[in-house]
Amino acid sequence: MSEVHEVIIAGSGVAGLSAAVYSARADLEPIVIDGNEPGGQLTLTTDVENYLGFPEGVGGTELVMNGREQAERFGAEFHRGLVEAVDTDGEVFDIRLNSGDTFQTKAFIVATGASARTLGVPGEDELMGNGLSTCATCDGAFHRGDDVLVVGGGDSAMEEALFLSKFADSVTVAHRREELRASEIMANRAFENDTIDFRWNTEVTEIHGSAEEGVTGATVVSHPDGHPKEKQADGVDVTEERIDLGGLFYAIGHVPNTRFLEDTPVVLDERGYIQTADSEYETMTQVPGLFAAGDVMDPVYQQAITAGGFGTMASLDAEWWLEDQAAKDRAETVEA
Repeated sequence: MSEVHEVIIAGSGVAGLSAAVYSARADLEPIVIDGNEPGGQLTLTTDVENYLGFPEGVGGTELVMNGREQAERFGAEFHRGLVEAVDTDGEVFDIRLNSGDTFQTKAFIVATGASARTLGVPGEDELMGNGLSTCATCDGAFHRGDDVLVVGGGDSAMEEALFLSKFADSVTVAHRREELRASEIMANRAFENDTIDFRWNTEVTEIHGSAEEGVTGATVVSHPDGHPKEKQADGVDVTEERIDLGGLFYAIGHVPNTRFLEDTPVVLDERGYIQTADSEYETMTQVPGLFAAGDVMDPVYQQAITAGGFGTMASLDAEWWLEDQAAKDRAETVEA
């Protein structure tokens, strides 16, 4: 029979690492499952300037590695793998990884994050974190005086553009249609901002630059009827143009990493984000003993520091829940 752990944490971003530090300091000896993006999205950010305690900024990877070292110092154990399935029916959780390994735990903290949607165009992998970003709040201040491009047409794209307008010389929003998906109030705010311009029926097909220079430009295609990349793939003539840029931001949404929970009683919203239950444990889901932390349950803030806060809350909730369960077991033993 496999060992039953006190706490297992899925995810090794800031939320998971914060939960690991607190759980380890409480002598719960947590196991941390790294996930398919060890370190989370923060590892895609070269410099983090808005995390408390680092007045000169800190590299995203450095911050994550420091957090991992801190968790290991207190006794957390890391295991490489991706959670494929969770059985919530028994007295403990059975967790199966893509490697075939299985674990059992009394409390399970899900901190698997949300992955930003990307375009999959040439230059994307090389320039992510080097002028290409999925978070204006994180990286906008690096683009003072730049001409930047925002890809997207929803509320998040308008929020990114409005935030960037505080720093950039010009902000252009590229949208593949001629009509925004954003709410009227957000669209009007962007329309009324003199720094923001729009390129309708336009899509990015390549990003130019280097890790040393950052983003220097992008190739875009356009067609008056919209969705130009689809038309280009069908052999329809489109207009192609290379534009100079100092930064590029994706604002086309995030996908919470919750597929392994779809066949469980854990409630997900229409986008896949975990919904916590109304209970004395703020981060607990509808499944007793299963907690959520960070971007996997937070579609609004999605900042490193808020993820860390949620990770701390989930760890404390899990600790208190385990103590309450142990107290109940002792009481039942006495009564028997």
